[in-house]
Amino acid sequence: MGYIFLFLIGFGLAVSGGVTLIAYLNFLPAGLSWLDYFVFVKGRMETYLLPIGLLIMSIIIYRFPNRF
Repeated sequence: MGYIFLFLIGFGLAVSGGVTLIAYLNFLPAGLSWLDYFVFVKGRMETYLLPIGLLIMSIIIYRFPNRF
């Protein structure tokens, strides 16, 4: 039960970070270049939720007991 809960936390963090990255893509039509976009995204804390969530999910998948 704990593995599933931690996996869902990681999934939620990854979704939140991914949606944030996609939402910030709206700055590109406003005149920002790709370099400006990546500099802006690097400075935002909520965009780091995507790699953190993916890391948590990968650890939980690796450590989940396989009883087959």
